[in-house]
Amino acid sequence: MRCKVLVYVGLLALIKHGSPREIQAGPDQYATLPCNVTLPVSVNESLITVSWISNGSAIASFGNVATQIKEGFFWRPSDFISGSFSLYVLRATLALQGVYECTVSYNSTILHSSNVTFSIIAPPTLSIPQQWVVLETESQFICNADGFYPPPVSFSWTRDGQVIHPPHPVQGEQAPDGFYTAVGNLTLYPSREDQNVTFGCRVLHNGNNQELDFQLNITYLPSVRLSALPSHSSNIPLTLYCDLENFYPEEVSVSWIQNGTSLPDPPATEQNPDGTYSTRHYYTLSPEQREQGGRVECLVNQPGVMVPVSGSADMEKLDPQDESPVLTKSAKASVALMCISIVLVFLLCFGFSWRRRDEKQKSLTVSGIILPPRVIIGKKGRVTVSIEGRRVDRVQTAWFLNDTPISDTSFTASEKGPLLPSRGEMAYYKLHSEGPLHSTGSGSQQLISAMTFIPQISIHKSAVFKCQVSYIGKDKIVVERVSEKFTILSPPEVSEIQLAETPNDSDVISMTVRATHFHPDVITFRWFCQGGELSPVASQASSSPRPNSEGFFSAYSQCKLPQRELEKGGTKVWVSVHHIALKQPVTRETRGFMRRPCVSEIFSSASSPDQTSTFGM
Repeated sequence: MRCKVLVYVGLLALIKHGSPREIQAGPDQYATLPCNVTLPVSVNESLITVSWISNGSAIASFGNVATQIKEGFFWRPSDFISGSFSLYVLRATLALQGVYECTVSYNSTILHSSNVTFSIIAPPTLSIPQQWVVLETESQFICNADGFYPPPVSFSWTRDGQVIHPPHPVQGEQAPDGFYTAVGNLTLYPSREDQNVTFGCRVLHNGNNQELDFQLNITYLPSVRLSALPSHSSNIPLTLYCDLENFYPEEVSVSWIQNGTSLPDPPATEQNPDGTYSTRHYYTLSPEQREQGGRVECLVNQPGVMVPVSGSADMEKLDPQDESPVLTKSAKASVALMCISIVLVFLLCFGFSWRRRDEKQKSLTVSGIILPPRVIIGKKGRVTVSIEGRRVDRVQTAWFLNDTPISDTSFTASEKGPLLPSRGEMAYYKLHSEGPLHSTGSGSQQLISAMTFIPQISIHKSAVFKCQVSYIGKDKIVVERVSEKFTILSPPEVSEIQLAETPNDSDVISMTVRATHFHPDVITFRWFCQGGELSPVASQASSSPRPNSEGFFSAYSQCKLPQRELEKGGTKVWVSVHHIALKQPVTRETRGFMRRPCVSEIFSSASSPDQTSTFGM
């Protein structure tokens, strides 16, 4: 009986009320609600009682009654004898949020009671609807942040990385699934300087920043002028034409209206040196429409324009009518001049046809700029343009990066020689020309103009290549081609898995893997343990991809497991790193965990004072 009293006194000394802890997890992720107790060396498992309660409802119980646990949770009763009474959430949802209370008793005596607050954290998904905006006209942009929890989020807007609209918090609206949706707005008056400039919507949620970049699709309104071709009789059709100048983009539609009634359509456009377009549209009025007179309008519709631009003129001005035509002396003189004009027109037509023949021989067919399928830092990439025509031997090409001319900076070594360092300060370009080669067309030849370059983030990020084609000795640019923007890739350098004890919990081992020197910033870490996928530790601000001074990104991922799992020796944990620059994911793995030895104090022993003492530990 005295021994039992001593055991109860010892157990009472072990009673511990743990401080509340907060556990966060993403939607549908696995989570651990810790509850650890230090038990005496000798414990009878049948006297242990454990209960987990949340919001007044029993989640799991073990002991006096039959063991039970709610669906969606599990625990390991085999670990109870070692003092681990943790509860595991199989799939985190909003409905499972709340305070969870763990109570551990031994022989009806409470040994431990602690609370764990479990909550969900979900980052937003960003989207910006594409739209056309009108030059120097008020335009509204919206940025959607969907599926985040908890609220609020803060929206800010950037232009070329500079903040143009400071952060402002938005609470958002709760969707039927329990997550939140918010919208950020930006009012802008687009200017010519905003063309090809990168804007961004930046969203701050729970200490983490996300940014979505976009560029403006700017519509340039045309100047519209309406005219008519000369006509010498009111009984023949009258042809009208409408000049549109300095508009963008190329796609426009023109409709004709007479006295408010829409007239039935035809067109073609040509590009101006400043990148805008010009076109002339014709419309032939029937004698009946010509007789109606009145006012004629030319309406121009463009993407994103609510009110069409128009040009108008009165029929009296476009098509003056003579009341009583009389053949005067001046008219007779005009007839004579007309005969002379016919001869001159014949000569002009002959000269024009001769010139057209010469221009036909000079006509060129130029392909678009062909980019390499993958542009990787430190590896040579090649862009090409194909030129076909009868006189390609007289053609020359000039290459540009954005609007900066490109010159050949390659060494005298061959193209297959050693590459320049990927982080070198000088840009590497090598220009090539192949041809002229005989093509399939009659008398047609082909010329290939190419340029080899080594990508650098500081130089080529968000850039485009331009190729201008002209004849040797001529200043006129015959054709200009502009490439699409390309994504620069840099594969990550992945470290080995680093194992370390968690500072606040020596029973949990943290495994960390780092990825550096990659681009772009989207990277995925996936953890696995003996065929099953693990959930990494919730993302922190320091673990999100961060750029260095050279524009490369680095990030790390962390996963935690109980120390006893790794000490088994057979437990295999691996992580696969996925990135767009990798053809195959990079894998790092580790087996087991070497536990540090426990070293005792030095002790000595001797059977008698005259004998040699023995020291041990």
